[in-house]
Amino acid sequence: MSAWRDAVHTLRPPRGDRHGPLVPMMVALTLVTGLVDAASYLELGHVFVANMTGNVVFLGFALAGASGLSGVSSLIALGSFLLGALAGGRLGARRAEHRGHLLRAASATQVALLAIALVVSLSVGEPFDTGARYALIVPMALAMGVQNAAAQQLAVPELTTTVLTKTLTGIVSEAGVAGGSGSKLGRRAIAVAAMLLGALAGGLLVLHVAVAAALALAGAIVLVVGIAVHVLSRPNAAWI
Repeated sequence: MSAWRDAVHTLRPPRGDRHGPLVPMMVALTLVTGLVDAASYLELGHVFVANMTGNVVFLGFALAGASGLSGVSSLIALGSFLLGALAGGRLGARRAEHRGHLLRAASATQVALLAIALVVSLSVGEPFDTGARYALIVPMALAMGVQNAAAQQLAVPELTTTVLTKTLTGIVSEAGVAGGSGSKLGRRAIAVAAMLLGALAGGLLVLHVAVAAALALAGAIVLVVGIAVHVLSRPNAAWI
């Protein structure tokens, strides 16, 4: 399959596709990752709420005495993310027989948590003090833990919604010039572009509007995903 055709099928899966509408939904959730990480990194003290690899590294830097980083913020984000992942895992265990119901439940939980963060951001105003930053990090990281756990259980190839290192490695290591087949090049490129676009949109909103604007957009995207999967979850669908 050509890269172009693969990209088109990622955004508009053919009838009977094994993963059906889950594919573009995972792309949408990848956008959300870029949005929330832009908000957290730019305004909440150089911390990620979705990309936990970065927080582990930041924690190491903070322990080494690097300035501008908060070990406490990294730990709060890590702990909250893990609790969110635990909740997402429990949701998945209860809905293992129906992937549509799993994503619907995860999306509802994520929307609620992002709504809490949105209310906090509107209530305290910017610039945020230390307490407000922590109050925002917790629900945002919880929400992304739920999303990541759900994405892992849905297991849509090349669309984890957060981790791009493996995706980028695959683009290069499996390229034709490396002797590979170039499989899933289009889907992988879409995943990278979605993360980049989300980070760009989040950065613009945070820097020129407000953190609340980025959170509102992220929540709206997750809400649309939840509504869409609810509408499309027919019992006899091939992707269920």
